[in-house]
Amino acid sequence: MQISIFDTIPIHTPNRKNIIYEPTGRALEYSPLAANLYQGCAHACTYCFGPANARKTREEFHNPDYIKPREDILYHLEKDAKGYAGDTRPILLSFITDPYQPLEKDMNITREALKILMANDLTVTILTKGGTWGLLRDKDLLQMNPANSWAVSLTCSNPEVSNKWEPFAAPPEERIDSLKIAHELGINTWVSFEPVLYPKAVYRLLDKTYPFVDHYKVGKLNEHPHARTINWKEFREEIIYRLEKLGKSYYIKKDLLDA
Repeated sequence: MQISIFDTIPIHTPNRKNIIYEPTGRALEYSPLAANLYQGCAHACTYCFGPANARKTREEFHNPDYIKPREDILYHLEKDAKGYAGDTRPILLSFITDPYQPLEKDMNITREALKILMANDLTVTILTKGGTWGLLRDKDLLQMNPANSWAVSLTCSNPEVSNKWEPFAAPPEERIDSLKIAHELGINTWVSFEPVLYPKAVYRLLDKTYPFVDHYKVGKLNEHPHARTINWKEFREEIIYRLEKLGKSYYIKKDLLDA
């Protein structure tokens, strides 16, 4: 019987941690399974729901002293992956954090996690604002399963405006470039237009990306004063019209459908 290297790592946490989990609520609209490899996120998006989910202030959640891989993450992930082996449901990396935030360049946690998931015949969806470097580094693993996907969140087309909302995320054009590269590599692509901040920016981003994006998910801005400045019914009707005119696959989240 083959023994994993993780079976030889001493474990300091006494309780079992479920790294792969089934999301609930609005998160379930994005993926049936998910895993968060890090705690905290360096991108410091002003609309981020991660701090509330982690019961942290924004200052704490985005603080470099807090951001790190979850404890014994690869050991627990491999235990979970063995239990899910062969499951065709995609596992999203990640909801509460970003698999390709700057620390990953040194830690390689996401790359090791992809090795584990691919070894167990699992399907992965990457959702990131980290730009092109993660894709270029890990394309060999993402190409191992034809069902794997590369996705990015896009909110603003203007880099200066994006910098105000997402101060340490990759510029919009770099995220778009990553979609082009993934498409050329034969990796499935999709875009998260969530949260929608400026409807006209979303229309511009759709026009820029539709030739190399397979699917779009669209959701409104929630629990932020800026949301009251947007006519959500008008936006919903317009974005559906544009997506259907282009013949694109899409999903409109329930909060936007009900707005």
